[in-house]
This record gives sequence, C-alpha cells and structure tokens, in this order.
Amino acid sequence: MGSTGSIGTQAIDIVRRHPDRLRVVALAGGGGRPDDLVRQAVELDVEAVAVAQESAADVVRSGLAQHGSPAKVLTGSAGVVEAAQWPSDVVLNGITGALGLESTLAALRSGRLLALANKESLIIGGPLVRDAARPGQIVPVDSEHYAIAQCFPHVPDDQLSSLAQGRVEGRPGDVSRVVVTASGGPFRGWSRSDLEAVTPEQALAHPTWNMGPVITVNSATLVNKGLEVIEAHLLFDVPFDQIEVVVHPQSVVHSMVEYVDGTTLAKASPPDMRIPIANGLAWPERLSEVAQPLDWTRASSWTFEPLDSDVFPAVALAAQVGRAGGTAPAVYNAANEEAVAAFLGTRLPFPAIVDIVAQVVSEHADAGERHAPTLDAVYAADAWARARSWELIDRS
Repeated sequence: MGSTGSIGTQAIDIVRRHPDRLRVVALAGGGGRPDDLVRQAVELDVEAVAVAQESAADVVRSGLAQHGSPAKVLTGSAGVVEAAQWPSDVVLNGITGALGLESTLAALRSGRLLALANKESLIIGGPLVRDAARPGQIVPVDSEHYAIAQCFPHVPDDQLSSLAQGRVEGRPGDVSRVVVTASGGPFRGWSRSDLEAVTPEQALAHPTWNMGPVITVNSATLVNKGLEVIEAHLLFDVPFDQIEVVVHPQSVVHSMVEYVDGTTLAKASPPDMRIPIANGLAWPERLSEVAQPLDWTRASSWTFEPLDSDVFPAVALAAQVGRAGGTAPAVYNAANEEAVAAFLGTRLPFPAIVDIVAQVVSEHADAGERHAPTLDAVYAADAWARARSWELIDRS
C-alpha cells in the first residue's frame, strides 16, 4: 500500500533481493505516479493494482494492457481497501497520512499480518485499530518502534495486551521507561526566531533520512516524533509519563527500553529504513543482507541531548492529545497535514505549522467520543480540523 512512495519503493527493493522468500501479489498507489505503478506491476507480475485517483486509473489500465499484464485494476478508495484485503500473508501499509486508516482496518479484519508504516492510521484510529487487531498482528515499521519491539519484554500471546511483540524475556511491569530517539531534524539547535525564515527547501533537507515531503517536514517540526510518542503508547501500553524523547543526531540508536533494575536495552543499526521494512515483511524471521551493518572497528561517537520543548513544542502537545484520547489525535494529525501543505505552498511560515495545530487542538470539542470514537466520529473530527485549519491559515 503506497507502493510508489518512499516506503513502497524500498520494500520492492527488498523483494528484488529475496525472490526466493518474497512475492508481491497486489499494489496500491494514490495515482500521482501512474507510470511508476505500471512499471512495478509489470516487473512484479502482480494480480491486482489499486489506484486511488479515478482519473489515473485509465492510464494504469492502458499501461498494463500495453505490457500484456493481466492484473486486475481496482479504483477509488474502495479499490484501495479491496487491495488491503487481497489474499496474502502480509500487508505493508505505507500510505501517507489519515487516508491509510481504512486500509489498516481492512487488513486487520481480513486476518493479515500488518506491517505498519502508516502510523497515522493507528494514531487517529486508536481504539478502533486496537479492537480490530489480535495480539501480535501489527508489526511496526517505524525504525523507533521496531527498535522498541526488539527491546521490549516478550509475553505469551494469551497474556499479551499490547499490539507488538518483543523478543526479550520479562514482564511489561519491569519496564520503567521507553526512550524514543530523535535526530533533531535540520534545525537542531536553532532558536524560535531562527525558524521564522525557514524555506520549504531547507525543511525538506533532512540530515539523516530520505523520506517523502510530509514526513520530512514533520521530522523538521518534530510533529513526527510527537506522533511516534502516541504510537508507542498505543503499541506497547506504556503510560505517557514513562515515554521520553531524546535527541540523538547520529540516528544509530533507534530507541531504548529502560528497566526497573537500571538496565537499558538499545537497538543500534545504520539509519536505513530497509531494516524495519524487511522486518515487517519477514516477521518473525530476519532477511539477510538488508543493509550494511555498523563497523565496530572504526572510532565513532554517539551523542544524546535533551529535546528543546520551547522551540519544538510539538512533542509535548502530542502527549497532551494522546492523554485526551478520543478524536483528539485525529484533530492533531489533520490540522498538521493541512498546515504542512500550506507551508509547502509558501502560504504559512514554518513555526506557524505547530501554532496552527495547537490552536485547532485547543478549539476541539470531543462531543462524548473521549474513549471509544466511532469511525464516523473520527472522520468528522478529521474534516472539522482540516476546515478549521484553513480558516486560520487564510487569516494568517
């Protein structure tokens, strides 16, 4: 799901390297790169291709016909959901943003193992996603949550309340803290006034990771790290006051789990998203030669520093939203997506992205959906937040 994006193209690279282990049976894309979608479908000889944009479906259909591909073309949002239920062992959801929620729910309800790169669907869906998932059915593809899963205590399936299984023997009660690492983005060490003149080109120049535009801007504002805090809470049932974010510019330690006896387990690897993607595709096994390992014979230094919450308030705001629950996370995410779009369109200065999110969150009325929102309530909150965001953007 999201095969032409950053996660999808890296996943296909992994498939190419392991043709004896992996086979792609269906693809889904938004439709913005129809020629890429056709090339992928022909190369991988898939059974089905879903195109969210109806206007791009004819281009895909024609391209497949020219190459003699018998792949079935599924169209619109319903087609994408159908692709998420296509007979398979694993569904990798790499769709960007809130649009991935229905695909996440469809894959889970169809009994597929869900390799989840679309964190937004878990965050905005919250209880809906948790209720749809059986224990261990979600494997996180975020590098941070993959790391936490490696270091988190393993519990037998019949006792497991969190969604992601770790491999360390122990009990969840032995965990004193989960430490989520952040690179700090391209503006680490900058002041609030420094950020006023940031351009989209600067925000898209991440020092470590090569990602799509939305998640790259989210990494620059640290909204992405705020979303990851909520995700860690939902995946591992860790209270928010036991989740901490620290800045680690080298992006080698991908997160840590601290235990009550003073032990800290950390997962280290090169900053290469193919590692957690491969984990999601092959879970619970590992694939060989996914990325070059760290060279322990070379001198190097890893540094850690506290997050500057005054300059980057998005993480604290996300924890507040996560504690509120209900449809509040959907409002946070939707307002951010629209504010990022406005920034990339040069209609909003960089610091105003999180200002807009904070304002919309503060105005949000949960209307009794605090603990277990319905899907309709989530979508209604999402729509309200997007409309309200643009009202504020237009006034700015």
